[in-house]
Amino acid sequence: KSGLEKDREYFVQQNFQREDGSRVMPDVVLHLPDSKIMIIDSKVSLTAYEQLVNAEDEERPLFLKAHVNSIKKHVDQLSAKNYQDLYDIESPDFVLMFIPIEPAFAVAINEDNTLYNKAFEQNIVIVTPSTLLATLRTVDTMWNNEKQQQNAMEIAKQAGALYDKFEGLVSDLTGVGKKLDAAKTDYSAAMNKLVEGKGNLISRVEKIKKMGAKAKKALPESIIKRASEDDI
Repeated sequence: KSGLEKDREYFVQQNFQREDGSRVMPDVVLHLPDSKIMIIDSKVSLTAYEQLVNAEDEERPLFLKAHVNSIKKHVDQLSAKNYQDLYDIESPDFVLMFIPIEPAFAVAINEDNTLYNKAFEQNIVIVTPSTLLATLRTVDTMWNNEKQQQNAMEIAKQAGALYDKFEGLVSDLTGVGKKLDAAKTDYSAAMNKLVEGKGNLISRVEKIKKMGAKAKKALPESIIKRASEDDI
């Protein structure tokens, strides 16, 4: 539902080794743009909450206190892992602690309204299904924006290459045009030599033909007429 893809934007149960050789295995490693990492932990125990839900009225305060203490204990344990200090990942300064049942967090925060802030002070952000999904959708939006920016850069790169290619084509066509103009000029000059002026070449060869030269072919009448007019 978040739009993120496993083994692309997020990875499950990855192993990491600290500088001292010890290993940790966060539940989910969420990759963010710019090579950032977010850790999601989902190991919080809800045993006391289950007991609270099934308890008689007189037992509820005892299990409620145990439930709150269980969350606090897990916050402390999670904070002590210092995921953000892993030498080979670049993690934000906080970790998402996932509580999979909304009412489990609701009753705990209702009993101790400092629970969330105290966890945050230890770089732990408590999330539930609704708030986690909102966070993940935000991350998906970040990825979409990143991809759009990358596409925009690629479009700009391709547009620049296309412009350079087009400039080369224009230059080549301009060169061809100049050569065509030069050829046309040379052609006109050559034709002028054939048909212009008294005693031009066309008139001379036609006179030779009329004098009895044997020829199987004939020059175009238009050329002969033009040459004859210029020869007058």
